[in-house]
Amino acid sequence: MMSGAEERRVETEGVRLQKVLANAGVASRRVAEDMIVAGRVRVNGVTVTELGSRIDPENDLVDVDGTAVQLDPSKRYVMLNKPTGVVSTMRDEHGRPDLRRFTADWEERLFNVGRLDADTSGLLVLTNDGGLAHVLAHPSFGVTKVYIARVAGRVAPQTIARLTRGVELDDGPIAADKARLLDANADSSLVELTLHSGRNRIVRRMMAETGHPVHDLVRRQFGPLHLGTLPVGRARELTTVERGALMTLARRAADEPPSGQETP
Repeated sequence: MMSGAEERRVETEGVRLQKVLANAGVASRRVAEDMIVAGRVRVNGVTVTELGSRIDPENDLVDVDGTAVQLDPSKRYVMLNKPTGVVSTMRDEHGRPDLRRFTADWEERLFNVGRLDADTSGLLVLTNDGGLAHVLAHPSFGVTKVYIARVAGRVAPQTIARLTRGVELDDGPIAADKARLLDANADSSLVELTLHSGRNRIVRRMMAETGHPVHDLVRRQFGPLHLGTLPVGRARELTTVERGALMTLARRAADEPPSGQETP
């Protein structure tokens, strides 16, 4: 329950909650009012059901049905399907192809969340939200990533089991959260790996240790985000649902005790 002082503050200051939700693209103002009355909206973790409630969009945290709502319109969140041959930096001192070409459509100064090495393609998040980027990128928060690797040779079920039990690398043991064989023939196999590790080139090193070096590697998923049908070399803004899922994950991770930035 809100205290009397808090209730008086929201009645006289800030912006009406239903207007904030409508401006954020959650729903029309009328539908937002129904959500509030139904008890589906929380402000700073407290359920708000009064239609007269006002909030400070710059400082208050709002969620609907447990999913965070983006209130700061200056923050930008972009998904890129990074091609191979592109380094994960905004300006490469060696003159190699970098990420600048993919940010020209946005006025904001975007930067990449984490990295994919030049030989790896797939999902990369670009944003100007430093706080969210820190939570998503730092290995201590354990955000999962899903990779599809085309590897040399026929991978046996015993190898898949070994990947989840753990393999010993030069910098210590590592185990996949999940591993499954998608396809296999005499020459190559397709393996899906789910990891939360942030170690450098971890997928390539794990597969090499099992005797199946990686030929091609794609990151298909990053936390709640899925690459879907986004073509290689294309970028798009996250949808309202995707932004909400990403911010919800980041808020929850930030509230929990942590369990480096490196490349798979």
